[in-house]
Amino acid sequence: MHEELTRIRGELDRIDRQMVELFKERMELSSQVAAYKREHDLPILVASRERELLAKVAEQAGMELADYTQVLYRTLLAVSRAYQHARLGVDSELYNDLQRTLHNTENLFPPRATVVCQGIEGAYSQIVCDKMFKAPVIRFSPSFAGVFRAVEQGECRYGILPIENSTAGSVKGVYDLMDKYNFSIVRSARMKIGHNLLALPGTKLEDVKEVISHEQAISQCAGYLAKLGVKATVAANTAMAAREVRESGRSDVAALSSRFCAEHYGLSILEENVQDQDSNYTRFICISKQPEIYPGADRTSLMLTLPHRPGSLYNIMSIFAALDINLQKLESRPLLGREFEFMFYFDLEASVYAPELERMFLELEANTERLRWLGTYSEVLC
Repeated sequence: MHEELTRIRGELDRIDRQMVELFKERMELSSQVAAYKREHDLPILVASRERELLAKVAEQAGMELADYTQVLYRTLLAVSRAYQHARLGVDSELYNDLQRTLHNTENLFPPRATVVCQGIEGAYSQIVCDKMFKAPVIRFSPSFAGVFRAVEQGECRYGILPIENSTAGSVKGVYDLMDKYNFSIVRSARMKIGHNLLALPGTKLEDVKEVISHEQAISQCAGYLAKLGVKATVAANTAMAAREVRESGRSDVAALSSRFCAEHYGLSILEENVQDQDSNYTRFICISKQPEIYPGADRTSLMLTLPHRPGSLYNIMSIFAALDINLQKLESRPLLGREFEFMFYFDLEASVYAPELERMFLELEANTERLRWLGTYSEVLC
């Protein structure tokens, strides 16, 4: 019954064996090319040569298979470049920085430090800080930019910033600031967020006409707020919203905030866990002025800009695919003063000890206009 399928699979196996042998032969020739380039001080990447090859194989494949053939060959070329770099023994400056950082960092994450958080007492960043450190000295800044500045200027060793939420997405204000400050990510934390509707004692749910909170919290509770039929007002922080309700003296206003804020500001909880999704998590990053890498780090963050030409982003993605590096996050933000051009932010899953990291940095350095290593770290669950 399945004889025809068995025959076809047998033919595919035969072709695959031939392709593997041809691949080995091609990589041997790539090795010879690498030796020639080393002897004559030539670059590994010759963009014009790759464009010519991609155009040629697409034409040879015919219209129906042209696009598929180019996808295959882009991956093949990325693998070939990585192999040539490995054979040449070329060093990556960024990878060397990473290794020096790993060597110079203490083995244990410090239990005590001076840490800056955005907002006021009761902010989620402060709650994460208290879980990440045993006895931190916490300072507050009214803005995300203030957190970056305090760390960059050495006023605090660390800063805590929210970076993305599983329901509302990325905190774009933080991403927009990343290119303006010098910092390194040394740890990240994921915390389940439960928003509660807080009001002055004695307030009834039907009395509430306005709800105040941070824009991310409002977004995470959009369905709930629509059912209430109330006005939503944006505050700089969920804790600031709770404090504003306390100081307002109004019985028609409430805040979306934490249980901690209810206790701290003497507010009543009208309803608990009002977020639209029960699995509502926010990721926070802990930043420092100087890079630090602690044992077990398995996540690397990068920022880069690419040449403004077709296929630039695909070429970067093919590098990760060729090295079997898992991409956990890709974020793009517009570059100021450059129309329709973007800065890309990547989170990658790879152990700090993995040899693929060195080859990745080599490839990225050769294929980007600007590459910035933001840190290699581990993530904890709060």
